[in-house]
Amino acid sequence: MTSPVPRVLVIGGSDSGGGAGVEADVKTLTARRAYAAVAITALTIQDTEAVHDILPIPPAFVARAIRTALADPGADAVKIGMLGSEAILTAVAAALEGFAGPVVLDPVLRASVGTPLLPAEALAALRRVLIPRATLITPNVPEAEALGGFVIRDPADLREAAVSLLTLGVPAVLIKGGHLAGEEVTDVLATLDGVETFTAPRLSTRHTHGTGCTLASAIAAELARGVPLPAAVQRARAYLRRALAAAPGFGRGSGPLGHWADGAAAG
Repeated sequence: MTSPVPRVLVIGGSDSGGGAGVEADVKTLTARRAYAAVAITALTIQDTEAVHDILPIPPAFVARAIRTALADPGADAVKIGMLGSEAILTAVAAALEGFAGPVVLDPVLRASVGTPLLPAEALAALRRVLIPRATLITPNVPEAEALGGFVIRDPADLREAAVSLLTLGVPAVLIKGGHLAGEEVTDVLATLDGVETFTAPRLSTRHTHGTGCTLASAIAAELARGVPLPAAVQRARAYLRRALAAAPGFGRGSGPLGHWADGAAAG
């Protein structure tokens, strides 16, 4: 049973610029009327143009933070973002043993500016150790291609890739199609029950820093309050669009979103 205020434990890297990582997660969860606890995997120095430095957190410290948060204040769902290394990935998986709630895994492989955030040699461990532990994974197109070893060129490829990634042992896959060209953006949700497609007009903006974090956390908030997965995805996508439209225009590069877009609304 979920608590009256849904609780989400966020596991991921900290973005000093505030646009992505656990900062975006906490802003999203607060906007969606959920409580956020955090276990930070790495400290990053970044702005809207580049990731300037990364300081990993010791894996044992990350694992202890996870276990402590699960015990008190507790969690109705978990959202995982940047992991940074195979050692941290393995520690996270071990710390989540016994957690029975939904786990949303955003397999962050690169920052939006292109900086690698998970070594290529850790991909096998991600597939083997953590993805089967997740309820839902939310890769973008390059991440899905890296995980599955295929090329995605159009929405038909998105559908095929999403279904293919189910073979990794995860019950649901949401591939985000924003990297594909076109005036519309199509996301594909594949589950063991079938495939659902979500399409919307593309918003013309360069302020897209933290979109993946925001979407995954918004989905986690809905799952934490007991909303079925397709409806959770639909609500989260609608919130993301509002946050994109409300972007404050900060920075010279890929700027942050307007996570306050919902005001008093949580529906």
